[in-house]
Amino acid sequence: MSISVPEKVWWKPIDKEEKIWLALALIWMLISFVWMPIYHFIGKQNPSSESYKAPRGQFEQLANDFIQKYQVKDANGAPVVMNDIPVVHPPAGGDAYLVGAGWKWTPVLELEKGKTYRIHLGSYDFQHGLSIYPLNINYMVIPNQDYVITVTPTTSGEFPIICNEFCGIGHHTMVGKIIVK
Repeated sequence: MSISVPEKVWWKPIDKEEKIWLALALIWMLISFVWMPIYHFIGKQNPSSESYKAPRGQFEQLANDFIQKYQVKDANGAPVVMNDIPVVHPPAGGDAYLVGAGWKWTPVLELEKGKTYRIHLGSYDFQHGLSIYPLNINYMVIPNQDYVITVTPTTSGEFPIICNEFCGIGHHTMVGKIIVK
């Protein structure tokens, strides 16, 4: 038996119910098409669009100066560290630096609830992914780029940071922390 040519009208004409569902789908697509750009501007979930080219040496110097200036000291004046990572307490409204390098996030940021901070994200070595749990905050961190995120913490606690972008053999150990008081 050979393949035969289909009849002139080989499909079933669209009935009333199918026309209704097709119209509803089209209306929903148009609403989404109009709403998405509007919500981009009025929604509060959008990341900041501030980023800069930052040569490694320049960003590294800014981050090291930040750590030296704002590192938390204990009662004896000794620098506070957690797992060999310095703890810093930046001033509210100021800039804070968070660096992904050597399979760790450094420094540990100690922020105040309700205060606004500008966090500069950068990497010295590979491409990393910043994820703050249990919050749904995810950023790509690329070497020689300075990404600025404006944050106002609304919840107190300790928030672990992990790398969600495979960055090499030590990827599974790449953790950090943000403490909100």
